[in-house]
Amino acid sequence: MATIVSTLFSALDGVVEIDPAWHVPYFDDAMGAAVSEDYDGVDVLVLGRVTYDSFAGAWPEREAAGEEDAGFAAQLGDVRKLVATRGVGELGWRNAEAVPDVVEAVRALRADPGVGKVLVAGSVSVVRQLLEAGLLDELRLLVHPVAARRGVRLFEEAGSVLPLALRSSQALPTGVLRLVYAPADQPGS
Repeated sequence: MATIVSTLFSALDGVVEIDPAWHVPYFDDAMGAAVSEDYDGVDVLVLGRVTYDSFAGAWPEREAAGEEDAGFAAQLGDVRKLVATRGVGELGWRNAEAVPDVVEAVRALRADPGVGKVLVAGSVSVVRQLLEAGLLDELRLLVHPVAARRGVRLFEEAGSVLPLALRSSQALPTGVLRLVYAPADQPGS
């Protein structure tokens, strides 16, 4: 059974819509290593359409340029990518395929014995859907010590509580916290 993992950059106030003004100053080698670890051993990458378009607009060019991050760019290009989209037509990046129902696609990946690790990179709407469907095994957050004060937050107002258990935490040199959560029962239940 595949493990479904999400990784997101977050401001302290829960904003996960990245703004370079609050994200870039905190990105250092330690955060790069944490991100690389999240991508290690990934069999399938699941992306929302907006995140996919951002990745596809940058990483193929970085791979072709052959600079410092070309190896990581090639890794992203080589991995199978499922893109949550209602759009039709060619996505334009190798190993990318459109899926109209991301929850069903992830459910199928989870049941596939040939798939070990599925990573949902960014893609807030996809993360929300998978949390709601009970399909996310780990929620990995890199929480920056800054209040963004505007932007999309990970958790929207909803009718029920979503309990999570902290599996690990690590303070990075810039003050960013790497937090790994898993779904849990509420204490005392």
